[in-house]
Amino acid sequence: MIKHIFFDLDRTLWDFEKNSHETLMEICETYNLKKLGVNSYTEFIKKYKVINEELWTQYRLDKISQKDLRRERFQQTLSKFNISDFKLAENIGEDYIDICPKKSKLFPHVIEVLDYLKSKYQLHIITNGFHKTQHIKLNYSKLTPYFNHIVTSEKVGVKKPNPKIFEYSISITKCKTHECIYVGDDLIVDILGCQNFGIDGVYFNPLKIPHNEQPKYEINGLLELKELF
Repeated sequence: MIKHIFFDLDRTLWDFEKNSHETLMEICETYNLKKLGVNSYTEFIKKYKVINEELWTQYRLDKISQKDLRRERFQQTLSKFNISDFKLAENIGEDYIDICPKKSKLFPHVIEVLDYLKSKYQLHIITNGFHKTQHIKLNYSKLTPYFNHIVTSEKVGVKKPNPKIFEYSISITKCKTHECIYVGDDLIVDILGCQNFGIDGVYFNPLKIPHNEQPKYEINGLLELKELF
């Protein structure tokens, strides 16, 4: 019998793509990057996303530090437009970290689903995002009250899919693996990570990306959680 439901945050509840895009557009305008040779802000954001994803992969594998990630992603993006300005990259990086977590766009039906689930289960977060940043997102999105525990990889010292983060999560919630389930958007990091540890997973796949894995459940919209639980 399920008693606890764990959620990922970014790209599962908090709409990372929309919030990030909005922030990046604001930053491009603020720094008037067109004057520096960035003719298309859309192209700037496209290149940033590729670089950011590559750096996040390295960060998850402990190949680079949080500091390296934050510094390099804008420095490398600016260099694609032949802009070599360390201070500018640093300032943009600081602004991004300050502005983006305060955005509050959520996926459709998040509040409705959490209201429904909160009355029946204990709800928790397990996220690879930075500790301070994730708490800001939750606060500004008014999600904090829904969750009993917010587990961040930065606090635990390991990142998903490392089994130790799931082990830590069930230890502090005092639940057993068969009493909980995990909802996340990343098939490898979230779903295979939790299922390899022994926790059933709900793969949130809004884009209906084809795959060959076997999650316990797969949903295309969060409203489907009301039917499952």
